[in-house]
Amino acid sequence: MIDFHTHMFPEKIAPKTLHFLSERCKTVPFTDGTPQGLAASAEEAGLECSVALPVVTNPEQFDSINRFAEQYREGRILSFGGIHPENEDYKKKLLYLKDHGFPGIKLHPDYQDTFFNDIRYKRIISFASELDLIVSVHAGFDPGYPDCVHCTPAMAAEVLEEVQPTRLVLAHMGGFLRWDEVEQELVGRDVWFDTAVVFGQIPDEQFVRICRNHGTDRILFATDSPWSGQKESVAYFRKMDLTEAEKTQILGENAKKLLTL
Repeated sequence: MIDFHTHMFPEKIAPKTLHFLSERCKTVPFTDGTPQGLAASAEEAGLECSVALPVVTNPEQFDSINRFAEQYREGRILSFGGIHPENEDYKKKLLYLKDHGFPGIKLHPDYQDTFFNDIRYKRIISFASELDLIVSVHAGFDPGYPDCVHCTPAMAAEVLEEVQPTRLVLAHMGGFLRWDEVEQELVGRDVWFDTAVVFGQIPDEQFVRICRNHGTDRILFATDSPWSGQKESVAYFRKMDLTEAEKTQILGENAKKLLTL
């Protein structure tokens, strides 16, 4: 089993970062936010691997965040790299991430204060696709930015049509709390969805319908740890009205293929 969407922070800043995000998003974390906490949580949940997704919230953080992420490129934690849309030398930075063995990049339109159909994101995604990098993006509502959705399903559809990315993952089943729009705009397109922090938020029937209409081979199990429990999410997912073969695909087979493990 693979969790395709988690977060972790260096030990020195993890307490302060989790406190800030918990207050902002009005939620309680399930781990201490450190790599050790994530690894322990994954082991308890029976997960083989957690994919960590670092968010570069300003362009100056590129070096420090990716130096930290570079320590976790195999084993129980596999980290993506991060990039900011205001990194002007984006091709050089994507080449750096590719050359340093990162399997993909994380984009977060809300925390990067950029709409997903911005030309800068389109350029990053286009070149990332040329480099065969996976692109994971936060999609839909974010409780930290309740007044504006920076990646709507319509914006994602525009990027898919114009850029035609090869390996794009839209987190939170295509758009958190925008699942009716996901069904209208995105289901059936050449894109992956992850299940991060959707269990108990999306109606179970709609979740199963999206999985089947979109294709269970394009759904990735994910939790958004520490913002939901890995063990709890596995247990919730296993009760879904899907076949065992479909559950096996979603829990790990799809991720292994996408990550070429």
